[in-house]
Amino acid sequence: MSVRLSATRVLTAILKHEGSLATSLPVQLEKLPESEHSLLRQLCYGSMRYYPQLQLLAEQLIPKPLKRKDLDVQALVLLGLYQLAHLRIPAHAAISETVQVTAKLKKPWAKALVNGVLRNFQRQQAVLDEQLSVRQEFSRAHPKWLIKALRQAWPEQANEIMAQNNAQAPMSLRVNRLRGNRDDYAQQLQQAGIDFELCRFSSDGITLAQPKDVNQLPGFSEGLVSVQDEAAQLAAALLAPEPGERILDACAAPGGKTCHLLERQPELSHCLALDMSELRLGRVRQNLDRLALDCELLRADAAAADWWDGQPFDRILLDAPCSATGVIRRNPDIKYLRQAKDIATLAHLQGQILRNLWPMLKPGGRLLYATCSVLPQENAEQISAFLADQADARELPLEADWGIACSAGRQLFAQPGGHDGFYYALLEKGSA
Repeated sequence: MSVRLSATRVLTAILKHEGSLATSLPVQLEKLPESEHSLLRQLCYGSMRYYPQLQLLAEQLIPKPLKRKDLDVQALVLLGLYQLAHLRIPAHAAISETVQVTAKLKKPWAKALVNGVLRNFQRQQAVLDEQLSVRQEFSRAHPKWLIKALRQAWPEQANEIMAQNNAQAPMSLRVNRLRGNRDDYAQQLQQAGIDFELCRFSSDGITLAQPKDVNQLPGFSEGLVSVQDEAAQLAAALLAPEPGERILDACAAPGGKTCHLLERQPELSHCLALDMSELRLGRVRQNLDRLALDCELLRADAAAADWWDGQPFDRILLDAPCSATGVIRRNPDIKYLRQAKDIATLAHLQGQILRNLWPMLKPGGRLLYATCSVLPQENAEQISAFLADQADARELPLEADWGIACSAGRQLFAQPGGHDGFYYALLEKGSA
């Protein structure tokens, strides 16, 4: 199968809202030889990273809008424009290989269209770039609603936030402290010729100079190390469970934070990992098994209480469903899939879950609220509203050398070669 045909199918699923990079790309990777995996990922991630820019170009170059049934042709045009604008593939090869896909799509009529669009872009690129550069969604490669939201929330940081969203995300590791320490594992990486830096804020974290296949990492299959961003690694230390405690990881999948909690505190009396998706819970189980860890897994809705046995928890981790605007560089299809109206819906759900879980926390217990969002509506505003309504809740200030203090909690922004965008707030329940 052609790598560009595979990329077109991934992008078409996204454009039709029938999939995402996370769900559609693995299906196509299985159909290609491993030697083509890198190019497929580059084509798919790059096309979605620059989607707002590429779509504006396509609108200028396609004579009339394509119908929904021809979104595969739209995807192919975006793919071709991405190659010409952002990759070093020779233009003649990029155009030729892309145009050939029209036959495999069984749309011979599209051959002239795709060829014409790409060749016109070649001729007019400088003029088009100049004309469209006045539009921020073109120059910043972000949707208009998100540019507005970022500028309103973070006027000083917005440009850097968007720049990092358009960058390649680093690959960070979390050393399993039950199987060794970070210094020992760093030596193993050195011996394997893998360049890295120790994470600044996570005592278990290491960031690789270049991403690696996990099978190339010393001891990965034996559970010595896991892949996890440094910002996400901060959760376990902030929640700080004690021996004998009963903890809940709500919205737990894929299980990175669950596993880290168990690595940091192996003497818990009980650990419950909750998620609505049976498929995603399967990923939690896979991670637990590889690390030789165990906890109770339960498919249930964190916004409901019908699953709770009435026994309160000492600690609750709520990694709430969110816009994921702090991890766009890892999930660039967010720029297309997420809409402005989604934020209020997500904020309502977050508040619902938070208020539902609070009665399940013991007096004197702690709840850590986390998102991978950079939007205050989901973060500081959410927690401030909860504190105003909940008389027995108080915020424990996070004295940290990472992120910035907000009206409630702390906000991290994605860093060059460092952690992702994330938000944390730690709440304590008043004693009875």
